[in-house]
Amino acid sequence: MTSVAIDAAGGSDKVREIVAGAARASLDAAGALEIQVVGDERRITEQLIRMRHNPERISVVHSAAENPVRDAVRLAAEGAAEALVLTGPSGPAVAACRDLLTLLPGVPKAALSAVYPTALRHGAKGDPFTLLLDVGAGLQADAEDLVTFAFLGATYARAISQNESPRVALLAVDDDLSIAPPAVAQAAARLARTRGITFVGLLEAVDIPKGVADVVVADGFSGNTVIKLLDGVRDLALDLAGYAQKQRLLWKIGVAMLSGVLSRVKDLTDWEQYGGAPLLGYPQVVLRAHPDSDGRAIHNACRVAVKAVAADVPRGFAELTSQASHGAQDARA
Repeated sequence: MTSVAIDAAGGSDKVREIVAGAARASLDAAGALEIQVVGDERRITEQLIRMRHNPERISVVHSAAENPVRDAVRLAAEGAAEALVLTGPSGPAVAACRDLLTLLPGVPKAALSAVYPTALRHGAKGDPFTLLLDVGAGLQADAEDLVTFAFLGATYARAISQNESPRVALLAVDDDLSIAPPAVAQAAARLARTRGITFVGLLEAVDIPKGVADVVVADGFSGNTVIKLLDGVRDLALDLAGYAQKQRLLWKIGVAMLSGVLSRVKDLTDWEQYGGAPLLGYPQVVLRAHPDSDGRAIHNACRVAVKAVAADVPRGFAELTSQASHGAQDARA
């Protein structure tokens, strides 16, 4: 049985959606999970009693805090939860994890990930997204950090997407290694001779949606900038299509002809089906749900959390780094 803690903060509508997702997850026949919803007990209970749920698999942990994220993280730190689904802004969530959780051995800093839809599918499951990290847990990263992020991302891709040999790239402004920043150039040199990771080189941001890499590694500042820009371009394209459909007849006809493509774009960019993106580097599974998550997204985040715990991502990270270490020793020999 996997124990998942979820923080429930915000207005009534948001708390209702969080509780709805938790309630749905408690009914999963194969879920094998126990859910702890952390927040204002009265507000949560008022919502929960109106919803169909399994009372044996869901409980409420009262938090008097306006933002109960720290109380949720504390449950994981004390061993009362194996996984976290954090629903608020990333800043307080990352800070709470940094303050209360202990990093995995060999991990200098955690990395916040983002899931981005791609044209190519990845792994045995055919997942249509690339994992980009770091996107804001920190701002700067040296070569050691970037290499560690590569291992963390590859481990997660192997566990969740069942991708035994994920392609890893480093984000850069050009694929020319000679003009790359020192940290990127040093990390690239190390990854190129690392066993256990399929390093495909440097990748420009424009190539992320193409899916040529399963994992894209960056410092937090660059990663956050790129993911927000890509999200903005996607949203603008969909907004423009909606605007055009309301205008002149010729535009309406054009949009109608593209309706299948636009529907596909919406499906691919539907972050609710992915539930959440991982904050990697801790023994516990930590998923950050989108701040606008509805019940469906929270439900899916719980399912991903159960899968990640079952896959034992921390053990996979230790095995991958050990394999790389042995490969380096063999190379020196």
